[in-house]
Amino acid sequence: MEILPAMRARRSGRIINICSIGGKVAVPHLAPYCASKFALTGLSDALRGELARDNISVTTVAPGLIRTGSHVNAKFKGQHDAEFAWFSASSGMPLISMSGERAGRKILAAARCGQPSLTLTFAARGAIVANALFPNLTGQAMKIGNRFLPGPGSQAAANDLCAGRETRRIMPEWMTDLADRASAKNNELK
Repeated sequence: MEILPAMRARRSGRIINICSIGGKVAVPHLAPYCASKFALTGLSDALRGELARDNISVTTVAPGLIRTGSHVNAKFKGQHDAEFAWFSASSGMPLISMSGERAGRKILAAARCGQPSLTLTFAARGAIVANALFPNLTGQAMKIGNRFLPGPGSQAAANDLCAGRETRRIMPEWMTDLADRASAKNNELK
């Protein structure tokens, strides 16, 4: 927000807000995350209208799962091993995730042409459309999906944070291979 006066003075600028699919569709197991992303999406959308008269474009990006390799640094509560397993496997699945390089190219292209909104990954676009057209059905699907996610675990583990790299791997390597390769490529391994 501190850059706005300079952008207004020169009557041009581009703002890119990286939100999340979690800012368009609330997913179980990630309530605080989704709440913050819905807030950022709302802020971004409001700024777009306010800043248009100053020739400042605002692009709101809602990525689904992006293969950056950050799963090894993500922090998990509860059943650490199980939480890491589902996240690392899903963040590397080719049909529901996208490479960081491809995502970057799409974000730059959207910003250059002043595209107001960009949703990355086919799965994320599908979730947004399903939620818009069939909110009750989507809600039911989320309830069912939540049943397959790990529970909170023990009381002690419920508040204990553990990085992905510190957990025991319970997924076969072939299921996390793309995500693991992205970790090495993007210097996520310390």
